Order: sequence, then C-alpha cells, then structure tokens
Amino acid sequence: MRMTLAVHPQLFTIHSFSPEQSIDAAVFQQSMFFIGKTKEELSVVVPAELKLDSLEQETDWRCFEVVGPLGFSMTGIMSRVSGVLANENVSIFALSTFDTDYILVKKDKLDQAITSLRNNGYQIIEYHD
Repeated sequence: MRMTLAVHPQLFTIHSFSPEQSIDAAVFQQSMFFIGKTKEELSVVVPAELKLDSLEQETDWRCFEVVGPLGFSMTGIMSRVSGVLANENVSIFALSTFDTDYILVKKDKLDQAITSLRNNGYQIIEYHD
C-alpha cells in the first residue's frame, strides 16, 4: 500500500510564547490549530492569517497530512517521511494527533519536498479550500 500525503492549501505560522501566556481565544476559532506546552515554552501553530503577539514566530509553513487514520500499531511513518526530507535538506516541524501525523515544511521547499516524496513512492494529493 502506498502512503498518501495530502498538502493543505493554506500557510501556517509557528508561534512561541512563555508557558505562562494565556492563549488568544481566536486560536480556538481556527479550522486547524495545534498547541503544545511544556514547563519551558508554549508553541501555537495557526493559519498565517491569524496574527498573534508572540515572543518569536516562524512564518510561511505548508502542511502535509498523512492520510489516516493510522492507528497506534503503525510504526515508523514519521521517521520514514522525515528521513526522505532530511536527505534533501528540507527542515520539518512535525506534529501528531490521535489519528494521524502532520509535517510542516517551509513554503519555498514545498515543491522540492513533493518531488522527493513522490520519487520515494509516496502519493501526494492536494486539499483545496
């Protein structure tokens, strides 16, 4: 079975906050967002249209979704995808949910990432708004 990755059409921004920072209520209104918190930091990933007053931010990320659900018994998916991209010097920001994985790459590396993944047997589809 060929692994399928879907490319989301929108741009995303990755924000860094202090762990004590409260999260802007607008984040929870987005169609897609990710929040990660540790005792050292709070990271928020949102569509680029939502402007947040963060300590630092990384803009212009595109998102691949591993078409799932995957199930917890499936192993090595993120490792294989990230390995293919690492061999092409494409940096990633990896995220996981209960059902699947997401791999963010910089917008200017998207075409290179798609080509590399296709050359390694992945099927790439595009989601449209």
